[in-house]
Amino acid sequence: MEQPVSKIPNPWRWIPTLYFAQGIPYVVVMTLSVVMYKNLKVSNTDIALYTSWLYLPWVIKPLWSPLVDLFRTKRSWIVSLQLLLGASFALVALTVPVAHVFQLTLAVFWLMAFSSATHDIAADGFYLLAMPAHQQAAFVGVRSTFYRLAMIAGQGGLVYLAGMLTDKTGDVRMAWTMVFAVLAVLFAVIGLYHLCLLPRPAADGPVGRGQPVLAGFVAVFGAFFRKPGIKATLAFLLLYRFAEAQLLKLVTPFLLDGRDIGGLGLSTQQVGIVYGTVGVIALTVGGITGGLIISRFGLRRLLWPMIVAMYSPNVVFIALAVAQPTSATVVGTALALEQFGYGFGFTAYMMYMIMVADGEHKTAHYAICTGFMALGMMVPGMFAGWIQDHIGYLNFFIWVLVASIPSFVATALIKVDPAFGKKA
Repeated sequence: MEQPVSKIPNPWRWIPTLYFAQGIPYVVVMTLSVVMYKNLKVSNTDIALYTSWLYLPWVIKPLWSPLVDLFRTKRSWIVSLQLLLGASFALVALTVPVAHVFQLTLAVFWLMAFSSATHDIAADGFYLLAMPAHQQAAFVGVRSTFYRLAMIAGQGGLVYLAGMLTDKTGDVRMAWTMVFAVLAVLFAVIGLYHLCLLPRPAADGPVGRGQPVLAGFVAVFGAFFRKPGIKATLAFLLLYRFAEAQLLKLVTPFLLDGRDIGGLGLSTQQVGIVYGTVGVIALTVGGITGGLIISRFGLRRLLWPMIVAMYSPNVVFIALAVAQPTSATVVGTALALEQFGYGFGFTAYMMYMIMVADGEHKTAHYAICTGFMALGMMVPGMFAGWIQDHIGYLNFFIWVLVASIPSFVATALIKVDPAFGKKA
């Protein structure tokens, strides 16, 4: 039975902005922070270690997700968190020019990460309440598209802007201060826009007050960990991206570092184009292609081809480290190939999580899966910079290929329903 809703504003007036606003803080915390710290001459070891810790809020968000249901409306959570994110961006802008910039900005990124993870919970829950089921299905592609556009805007547009401002002002700190000031203004506007334009669903309110919350928690988590083959499932969730988690933390430093120490010596603007724009577009196309092919042949038949497609293109980084091409076109083509393969292969992982989450507690179990997914990205990424600093880029990329072995072993251990994902 569909939830009752009040008069609904045109979804085109709020879904694109809501999911664009969901994507921006994530890309800022996970990617833009890496570029900024690299520009500020922070070591790869410190960048990989401390920015990997920023995954933690997404790892543990299932633990506090019920609080979003228990207190206030999801609409009010969304607006409040967007304004808080705007204030966080302003704090970064204020702390970049001062001493101890690394420690201070990192503290603000922690606040930003927790706010963003909580915003994800509220936004996804609100989406399910604010429209009838047929509209939810119709706008799934729209929300995904605008989330991906946020990735391009962050990894591409904002990185390019930072590089351009650095060239114009000759001051890296001033450039990043201006970038985060722009973000602060943007989120202040978005928060006020949603205060006025978000619908007010009749079903959007505190739920479950007076219920035995602890007992509910135990039941949900207990049901998840009693699933058949749960040990193999957890190994798969944690290890499928074991090598990719290490690679992702060092791609940007590799592109920016000088050729004398094994990098490619690209400018910040070039990185914004070849990795933040071309790469993200290729990633998106790969994901769409993967979904279409799974819908035709099913996950079980595609699982092995997809993990091979995800890891084999990593050879391009070995080639780039050896050849050190000066052409941004060559680098962009190589990155597009690798990102397409990653997007294609990652689709299998997402579909497997959907299969695992199926059942009575589908939403909660999917959130638990995403927590393990984030943990699988956080821990390997923490030591990736230390490895690269000790063995250099070329040997690091060779190590990444070797480190894909646990992913293949974990894939061999899981069982997949032959019909899952296949269109009837």
